[in-house]
Amino acid sequence: MVEIPQKIKELLIEKVPVAVLTGAGISAESGVPTFRGKDGFWKQHRAEELATVDAFMSDPELVWGWYQYRRGIVNSVEPNPGHFALALMEKAIEDFTLITQNVDNLHARAGSTDILELHGNIHRNKCIKCGAVYSKEVDVNQKEVPECECGGMIRPDVVWFGEMLPQQTLQSAFEAAERAELFFSIGTSAIVQPAASLPIAAKRHGACLVEINVESTMLTGYADEFLQGASGDILPIIIKECGFE
Repeated sequence: MVEIPQKIKELLIEKVPVAVLTGAGISAESGVPTFRGKDGFWKQHRAEELATVDAFMSDPELVWGWYQYRRGIVNSVEPNPGHFALALMEKAIEDFTLITQNVDNLHARAGSTDILELHGNIHRNKCIKCGAVYSKEVDVNQKEVPECECGGMIRPDVVWFGEMLPQQTLQSAFEAAERAELFFSIGTSAIVQPAASLPIAAKRHGACLVEINVESTMLTGYADEFLQGASGDILPIIIKECGFE
């Protein structure tokens, strides 16, 4: 069992401002593929080739089918103990911000309510022409690309390669990071920008930086504490030892 440093527990029990950044690792524990390496191909296409505006405009049904396939996978898995632990942490701490790079909606399904989704949400859609947002989930068996009332094609409301992150969401994430006295980086490679700058910004503003990951990353040497292991194992221990159950 991983031993939780006393400093982390003290800060949580004091209920200082907390910010959390989660990446693909926490979703992988629920069985969501990372869509890299051996998981990166679908019908002879790499994920990076499908997640672009150009790909959608040239073959919308192909890209829509790829996201319907991904939605099917996400619908077949459940939030893991790490997701549930973060939801409990949110309930216990008044100034708590959950920032995620994941689009799978598992944090919300676990009970988290105030989530900054840097890369969007795979269950949400929007019109590529007028920008209207469609929050109602679509049937994963629907093969035809839906059409907006304005006549534009409806696409997944996720950030594709070459697109900017939602600026208000990103600004809120940096404000939370700079305000935090305790910052958790969980299951993320700490490589993809601008999200990778969030833990750095937090520490530069005085936060205790804690990394939870199954392996070391470029952030590990910079972190104040590195807890090696699955977040689904470590976070419930933190919750229990802090009395947040």
